[in-house]
Amino acid sequence: MTDNKKIAYLLSCFYVIKYYYGKLLKQAVIMMNPKIINENTDELFKAILTLKNIDECYAFFDDLCTVPEIKAMAQRYAVAKMLNDGEIYSKIVDKTGASTATISRVNRALTYGSDGYVLTINRVKNGGED
Repeated sequence: MTDNKKIAYLLSCFYVIKYYYGKLLKQAVIMMNPKIINENTDELFKAILTLKNIDECYAFFDDLCTVPEIKAMAQRYAVAKMLNDGEIYSKIVDKTGASTATISRVNRALTYGSDGYVLTINRVKNGGED
């Protein structure tokens, strides 16, 4: 085997190891923002996890949030899906009406956040499965 082939083989091994190691780390560690962790937030998330369908979600979130709050969360999720699909800012602005500041904030969460957007986007695409 020539030196170039050895190097190519080692690089391919490295990328395979890096890929699977990254997947393992993402499964093992879901980073949470310590600023939101408290008993009230735990109870809220437990309540959300009891919801069984979209109608129950509408009812609960209608009671919990104002209409603008729900619309803002829905808009951010739409932005996250589009960014995750590789859409450019101008198309996202046109389609969602989100400001570039909102798009940047969501992009920062996708890049440096707790991977909650990516987790849910992938689960929705896969019918609820990981």
